[in-house]
Amino acid sequence: MRPRRYHANSAGRLYRQGGGADTEGEETMPEADGAGSGADAAAADDTFPKLLDLNARRFADRHAAREKEYGIWQSWTWSDLRNEVAGLASGLAALGFERGDKLAILGSNRPRLYGAMCATQALGGVPVPMYQDSVAKELQFVVEHAEVRFAIAEDQEQVDKLLELKEQCPSLEVIVYDDPRGMRHYDQPFLHSYKSVQELGRTFATDHPAHYEEQVARGTGSDIAVILYTSGTTGNPKGVILTHDNVLFAARSSVEFEKLTADDEVLAYLPMAWVGDHIFSFGQSYVAGFCVNCPESAATVMQDLKEIGPTYYFAPPAVFESLLTTVSIRIEDASFIKQKMYHYFMKLAKRVGVRILERHAVSFPDRLMYWLGNLLVYGPLKNTLGFSRIRLAYTAGEAIGTEIFDFYRSLGINIKQLYGQTEAAVFVTIQSDDDVRADTVGPAAPQVELKVDDNGEVLYRSPGVFHSYYKNEEATRETKTEDGWVHTGDAGLLDADGHLRIIDRAKDVGKLNDGAMFAPKYLENKLKFFPQIAEVVTFGHERDYAAAFVNIDLDAVSNWAERNNIAYASYQELAAHPEVYAMVRDCIAQVNADLAGDAQLASSQVKRFLVLHKELDADDGELTRTRKVRRRIIAERYAPLIDALYSDTDTCHIDTEVVFEDGRRGQISANLTIDDVQVFPAAMSRAS
Repeated sequence: MRPRRYHANSAGRLYRQGGGADTEGEETMPEADGAGSGADAAAADDTFPKLLDLNARRFADRHAAREKEYGIWQSWTWSDLRNEVAGLASGLAALGFERGDKLAILGSNRPRLYGAMCATQALGGVPVPMYQDSVAKELQFVVEHAEVRFAIAEDQEQVDKLLELKEQCPSLEVIVYDDPRGMRHYDQPFLHSYKSVQELGRTFATDHPAHYEEQVARGTGSDIAVILYTSGTTGNPKGVILTHDNVLFAARSSVEFEKLTADDEVLAYLPMAWVGDHIFSFGQSYVAGFCVNCPESAATVMQDLKEIGPTYYFAPPAVFESLLTTVSIRIEDASFIKQKMYHYFMKLAKRVGVRILERHAVSFPDRLMYWLGNLLVYGPLKNTLGFSRIRLAYTAGEAIGTEIFDFYRSLGINIKQLYGQTEAAVFVTIQSDDDVRADTVGPAAPQVELKVDDNGEVLYRSPGVFHSYYKNEEATRETKTEDGWVHTGDAGLLDADGHLRIIDRAKDVGKLNDGAMFAPKYLENKLKFFPQIAEVVTFGHERDYAAAFVNIDLDAVSNWAERNNIAYASYQELAAHPEVYAMVRDCIAQVNADLAGDAQLASSQVKRFLVLHKELDADDGELTRTRKVRRRIIAERYAPLIDALYSDTDTCHIDTEVVFEDGRRGQISANLTIDDVQVFPAAMSRAS
């Protein structure tokens, strides 16, 4: 397949090399074959390979995928993608791939890796995407547990991981690699380049001309579409089995709900092993026919985002918080006039921007000034962020701060919250355009039933509910009832309008010694709203008071240190600085003042804290690959620090083992300061 080459101009519009502007996006989605247009269409196209064949007909010359390589955008049409998938599937068949085989996918977001998922499904196999930043030991569990026979890796780095674990995984027989750079001297007989597999496929297709179409026709909606492994916060991850029916239901219902079309654009930069990316960058793309854009690398995401200018975007709260932190840092470094103009118009946006977005009544003078603000501040700011064309943005995974949420909406960006799980094929709740709230994750998504049981746990039921956990019947029975209700493990509240508010993981909600509720994640999310704070772990269950570990945000705090002439040589030195401690103490005190007005959580004010000498890291086992806190590991590793938080001491020594980027292990030693924070009387008004 020969991709079409593009470059981007400064405004982010794509142009064909040696030609005019790309105008394919001006076509409209065919009405007869519209995504989610009826039960007949859904029944006829009940698997992704069948849907790909349909798209190759209805969207033949429209863009299905783009990838930036060597600074140039290369594009694949739906017709190209269908040929790519058919060629790879035929090559895999020539190598002995059989129905029911598992194919592991390891690498960054790449069109060929997304194509490999569909090629696997076309042969009746099961794709198993894995987190590309996982170390070999973490990958080994998934490869062994899923009984992976084939694997496709992005490049040399990922191939090396697979070679490291291959001896311990006898089921792994064939490894295919996409990028040949650095692979010249790899001569193992089970290693194959992507190009050579396609060459095998062409020969195989000549000898078996109807094989691909026959295999696709054999597929049904009840077949397994993918196995996605959970993050494994408390132990080994579980393999979530999703059928084509599950994934296509979620994709079709959400495409219809949000009115997504083939004219939309998305940037695929989150892990392919994560269910959100599977729905947004694979499922919805096949249903609606929109283009999935793959950045050149993790380091170029923001520049690539600006060049593409997606219309549809997803990011966890941490990304939106990081972007706002970057904006705040740049404003601090701007000239006096620019600072005054920015603050004036942002104050105006905070007052009227959300009302304008939601089409409420706003006076003509305010509309006029907002228009001027869009010309001078909002428009340039959105262009800098790559948000100029966004008509729909989601955030999920953690709570997002009200001020951060309102900041983006005040700029005219339709950002909404949703709540989902791998077991739900993402969607449990979703906010509608006319009822967006910062303090809830919305009401039940279309065709989803939602309830909260007597213990406060959230349960749901829908056609998107997972089939089972792979090779784990006991966990399946514990999670999914016989009548299809799924236990989320999250504690939540439903308000009178049916909006859901997530409090914490049900198993993590505890009690202080005075009997008051302790919700660690709720506290941690409130503290992470501050740009100076990157990560927090709180403690308090069966204790007299709440206490916290804090990780500072290096970018934000280092910029602050530079502006205040504070010298430092490392993260550890900056984290230990007295003025940094004072800044963190002020942040915690603000949260304490807010908690004092909450009758249920007033007792959970953080009384003591310390700033950790290192960043919590997934490579050190302290976070999952989706950056969720592994509480048990942290409690064991930092037990002396936790004990010190609940003693009279004001310092504590700690030796911590760390894993460096090259795989070597080392040790960091530090004497940490433990500081006290002001707590406020309960029932204090929020205004105070």
